[in-house]
This record gives sequence, structure tokens and C-alpha cells, in this order.
Amino acid sequence: MSGHYTDEVHGKHEFFELGNFSLTTGYTIPGARLGYKTLGTLNSARDNAVLAPHMFSGTSAFMENYVGPGRPLDPATHFVILPGQFGGGFSSSPSNTPAPFDRGQFPPVAIADDVIAQHRLVTEHFGIEQLQAVLGWSMGAQQTYEWAVRFPDMVPRAAAFAGTARMPLHNQIFIDTWSELLTSDPAFRDGFYDDASEVRLGLARMSVGFSLMGLSAAFYRDELWRGLGFASADDFRQGFIRGYFAPMDPNNLLTQGRKWRAGDISAHTGGDLAAALAKISAQFFVVPFSEDLFFPPEDCRADAELLPNGHYRPIETPMGHFGMFGLRPEDPAAIDAVIAEMLAS
Repeated sequence: MSGHYTDEVHGKHEFFELGNFSLTTGYTIPGARLGYKTLGTLNSARDNAVLAPHMFSGTSAFMENYVGPGRPLDPATHFVILPGQFGGGFSSSPSNTPAPFDRGQFPPVAIADDVIAQHRLVTEHFGIEQLQAVLGWSMGAQQTYEWAVRFPDMVPRAAAFAGTARMPLHNQIFIDTWSELLTSDPAFRDGFYDDASEVRLGLARMSVGFSLMGLSAAFYRDELWRGLGFASADDFRQGFIRGYFAPMDPNNLLTQGRKWRAGDISAHTGGDLAAALAKISAQFFVVPFSEDLFFPPEDCRADAELLPNGHYRPIETPMGHFGMFGLRPEDPAAIDAVIAEMLAS
């Protein structure tokens, strides 16, 4: 079953009703739902579908930035499925699930749960037996890896932008840091605030961590914020980073953060990462951003070298992990080039 929802910011979302959805973490979300958007038309052979899951803190609308006429992901030729994720605010999340799984007592979910729900959407709702490709950025990259190892026969091509198959330890420490900053606000009240706006201080503190880790030293040293229309580094941090996180729900962010922290496809092989990567048959493009402090290029290269059909395609950008935000025109152009190469592989 599916339904529709429209909001002023993100446009029309559809919903796939999952029923009582059993999580890999040992819980069940009653009446679970998966929000999604689609662009283009599924052809009669059902072989032109591309799945593009989104990143931490995003929505299914974000990847629309990489879909358009004349681009590699062209809705005239591709049926692009943009799924949400649990905790993202549209799919089942702390902010929209009734008691006893509301707010601070939303059950723990995993990257695998997102992918299993997406697989049901793709196969049960759309009747697709094989995707043309899967691609994503950051947490979307983690979902891409999970798709490729869990359902290898459905994923002939894939591209993981700024993400790894197993969460690096230093990245886990960063997630612990911003989580502590977010929940340090007394208004957080163990996740049982009445309105997300009450946790204004926690969201502002959290944004400090992302101001440091999301970009590179070169971004601040060379004052690249000037080219984005900001008068100072503080102006950029207030207007862009804090402005980005300010309207978000803290419990939703924490739910996504815990999934991000635990991401590890070696769960499929008893902790053996090399064996898990060896199970992936896709033409798999590993695409780090230079100076990314979340997922450094050397970690991404190590994954690519263990993939049977791995293709390492680093993108040079001073925007660090935020390269996919498209803050410079050079970055989306480089990303499009990799997507085009992946689709042609």
C-alpha cells in the first residue's frame, strides 16, 4: 500500500506501508512506513530504476539535486527512486511514531533495516527484480554498501560517495562528540521534550562540531566562505551550519547517528570485512572527497582494493565531506562524471 503527503519545503512524498516491521535490532515498529519520492517513469521491462538513498540529516528530496534533463540521472531515461530512512522524519521516526515508541523511546534501528525496507518497496511495490544502480552519499553510501552485499544479484552497479563499508573509529568518536553536545541541553529532557525548538541550545552546540569536521582546514584558511556570500567564518557557521540544523528534530538526528555509528557490512561475515566486500559482485565505484574528515580517502581506498570490481575515483575539493552539497559548481560536475561512468560500466 502507498499514500501521499505534501509539505511546503520538500514537495510530494509517497509512503509505502510496511505494517508491523521487525527490526534487525530485535524490536518491532508497529504500523511502520517508508517515505519516498520518484522521478521519471519505470519502463515496461522494469530495468531502468536507480535507487539513491540519502545522507544523515537529509530527506529523500536531497538527491533530486543530482537528477535532471541532460544529466547522467535523467528522468527521461531513468526511473529514480529516492527512499527515506528510518529516523529521517518522513519514514517512521521518533518525531512521528506514537507511544510506546515515540520520542526518546524510539527503538534502535540499523542501516540494514533501511535497506530491507527499501528492498520491499522496490520488489513488492514496483515489481523490480534488478536495479540498474544504487548510489548515495555518506549514510547513503553506507546503505549502498549494504545493498550490494545483502542483495548482490539486484545491484550490478553502485557508487558510494564519501562513505565506507565499516565505520572508522575516529568517525565514531565524532558521532559521540556531537551526540553529547546535542543532549547536553537541559531542555532535551532525555528525549522527551514537547517541541524540537526547545532544544535550540543543543542543536547550536551540535553545529559547532559539524563546522569543524564537515569542511577542511583549506576552506577556512583560504576564506572560501566569501565565495558563498558570507561576510566572515562566523557568518558562515551561523547562517549555513546552524541554519541547516536549527529546524531539525534532535531525536531523529540521534536515531540516524546511532545507525551511522554502527555501520559495518562485515556483520554478514562474522566480522571479516574482506570477506564481506568479496561478496559484492557490482561494478562498484568508491568516491571519496579529498580532505574529508569523516571518511578519509585512505579508508575509502582500502575498501576499493578489496572489492572484486572496485573502481577508486577520488574527487578533489576543499569542501571536505560537504563536497556533495554542491557549494562549488566544480563539485557536482565531478560527481556527475563519476555517475555517468558508473552507469556506463
